Amino acid sequence: MPSPVIELLVNNHPGVMSHITGLFSRRAFNLEGILCGTVGTGEKSRMFLMVNEDKRLTQLIKELERLHDTLSVTLRNDIDHHIFDPLKVES
Repeated sequence: MPSPVIELLVNNHPGVMSHITGLFSRRAFNLEGILCGTVGTGEKSRMFLMVNEDKRLTQLIKELERLHDTLSVTLRNDIDHHIFDPLKVES
């Protein structure tokens, strides 16, 4: 079964990524992959966070929803995980 992906729409300003990843760190919850990019005029960003299935995932989503800069949170199971594959670097 593919790993779940949390999709976030957040306000785009310095420190938002730190607040979100800090929440995961404080809960000892590992992020398997992160993708982030601006949306529209750049005032908002969309983030995709690949995580492992865990019984604490529901609680973590509730905590993400309470963060000041989080506008929406969606748990996605339909994401093509190839977008998280690391770039292969030739030596």
